Amino acid sequence: MNQTRLAYFYTFPALIIMSLVVAYPFVYNIVISFSNMNLMHFRDWWIVGFRNYLTVFKENYFWYFLLKNILWTGINVFFHVVIGVFLALLLNRELKGKSIFRTLLILPWAVPQYITALTWRGMFNTEYGAVNLILNQLFGITIPLNTEWGAFTACLVTNIWLGFPFMMIIALGGLQSIPRALYEAAEMDGASWGHQFRHITIPLIKPVMIPAITLGVIWTFNNFNVIWLVSNGGEPSDKTHLLVSWVYKAGFTYFRIGYAAAFSMIIFLILFIFSWNFIKKTRATEAVY
Repeated sequence: MNQTRLAYFYTFPALIIMSLVVAYPFVYNIVISFSNMNLMHFRDWWIVGFRNYLTVFKENYFWYFLLKNILWTGINVFFHVVIGVFLALLLNRELKGKSIFRTLLILPWAVPQYITALTWRGMFNTEYGAVNLILNQLFGITIPLNTEWGAFTACLVTNIWLGFPFMMIIALGGLQSIPRALYEAAEMDGASWGHQFRHITIPLIKPVMIPAITLGVIWTFNNFNVIWLVSNGGEPSDKTHLLVSWVYKAGFTYFRIGYAAAFSMIIFLILFIFSWNFIKKTRATEAVY
């Protein structure tokens, strides 16, 4: 009993801090999502029911940005996983200078996002950017940031560069936990590399990769820095926004605070439902029990 009380005593400060920085803002956001809070009614707001939620679903912005968000998340997570697992397989082999390669490959994830985003924005500059100069000399094409899909493509390339090291490290950890004896037994039975990868590697790294993919989906779906910095605030004409960047602009540029709060709650519910179903259907936690 004394040990239990001592445990509560040690965890109590953390619970207080979590309540202040997570629980209270979350509950407050729920409350104002049902209000008419905006620049004109910042202090004298009142509850208006589900008006903000209905407004979100009625506007074409939501459905357009949702479809673009799904496209953005799918492409990014696909390349994060494919590139990450491929590099992890290479680093898991006997390779000279493996530690150097591992350090270099993790740098994109270690560098702060805003530095990387601004660097890539400069490299995509039509006049003097390194990426567009190389593309123009080799293929006679450019990726202009002043067009919707040009800016979106630049954001995709930037975020793929930022995201693959995380998946690489997770996959590498999973690969190093697989006993070498399993591969040796499979080789003795005449199994090809493809069969070993499909029947040994994938099932055994699944318990670590599924939670990582779930986190990757949430992070990518809610990625604000890359979209905002590379596209310069959703340019051109607010067409490069994702849901989260549009919420920020609606709340802190147009001061539609109640609307933005309702919008953010819808994003939360989308991600919560996806994460719950994804982990449940993939049965990622089975190996834990």
